[in-house]
Amino acid sequence: MLDRYIRDVPDFPKPGILFKDITPLLQSPEGLRATIDAMVEAVDPSSYDLVCGIESRGFIFGTALADRLNKGFVPIRKPGKLPWKTASESYELEYGTDTIEIHVDAVDGARRVLMVDDLLATGGTMEAGLKLVRRIGGEPVACCFVIELGFLDGRSRLGDVPIHSLMSF
Repeated sequence: MLDRYIRDVPDFPKPGILFKDITPLLQSPEGLRATIDAMVEAVDPSSYDLVCGIESRGFIFGTALADRLNKGFVPIRKPGKLPWKTASESYELEYGTDTIEIHVDAVDGARRVLMVDDLLATGGTMEAGLKLVRRIGGEPVACCFVIELGFLDGRSRLGDVPIHSLMSF
């Protein structure tokens, strides 16, 4: 049902890539509501204390989910964007490396964390996010994605953390 809101954009961001655009999903009140509803159902809300979203589209879904369930939200951001003491993790991309950061006190008093992002592709970003949350004392209980590109096998990098994807291509 949700896949009708996903637009295929050929040759973006480079030739040969078929980009899965979530913009129509975000523009539709029904589509966005159904996505958040499905995320609520995907993981038992009593199993986690906080929702953690990865920049930038993980913020959209993560904050909506946190608000709906009266949970706190923790952002994982690109370097230099968080104003307090941070922990960082670098990871490999197909064309180089990238780094993400989290506040060192982000999970104080609330250890169980649901990890949220819009897309699971090769898994590098979420793998780094899981490492960060663990490093600061958190326990990732599950990962929730709107879309999974199954042919890229990103879930193989995420270990034994349960993975919930609303759509798979």
